[in-house]
Amino acid sequence: MTYQAGDLHNLVDPIFEVDAFKSKMGDDEDIVVVSFTVNETNAAKDLVDFIEKGYDFVLDADSTPGEIDNGKYKVFVEMERNNGVAKNIMELLDGVGKISEIDTFRYRYHKGFQSKDATVENLGNIPTDTTSYLNSINENTMDNYKNFFSKSFLESSELLGNNLYVKKAYADPVGFVIKDFSNTKTINEGIQEKINVNDYAEIMFLTKYIGDYNIMKFGEKTLTFENQGYTLVAERM
Repeated sequence: MTYQAGDLHNLVDPIFEVDAFKSKMGDDEDIVVVSFTVNETNAAKDLVDFIEKGYDFVLDADSTPGEIDNGKYKVFVEMERNNGVAKNIMELLDGVGKISEIDTFRYRYHKGFQSKDATVENLGNIPTDTTSYLNSINENTMDNYKNFFSKSFLESSELLGNNLYVKKAYADPVGFVIKDFSNTKTINEGIQEKINVNDYAEIMFLTKYIGDYNIMKFGEKTLTFENQGYTLVAERM
């Protein structure tokens, strides 16, 4: 099949992940896994086909057999961890961007809350060898949303683009839009809104749903969740 510009318009999320999922081809310190979020199963299959046919540096491309959440699917692309990683990812994004009509991508590293512009300079920070990979994933464990919610009551947590979906057993999922994440001092200095002292109902609900986190509400929408000196800023969807 020959792919044209715009074939996957509005079907690929502009935020992708690097090293957030385990490799099928080898050890994670040797293989970089790039993962895209796609809106339809057929689009996921088409993206896999497009990538496998177009890039010699790709070791493997595959998609999830079923949806992961809210009708979304994942496409995984594996490549060797070496000094050419940043260049290879930029080449991949050029093609994916054309068929999905995305001009600007952002990426999130290793289940981190925050995303960065997918530029050659930023992608150059991706670990290119075993030592730098192991140092990188251990650098700030709280910036890993799985670790941040590890003491919670949650059954699962999934970050798709800037949308965080959390699920407690026997309860409906709750969605948030991620606004910021940093150490608590930096977050507190940057919040401009006043504490909302009247909306205890939402705070109580979230405390019972998520667990023993320091949860506060500012203004009409802004929520903060504090854990071990780090604070997540989000809004309910």
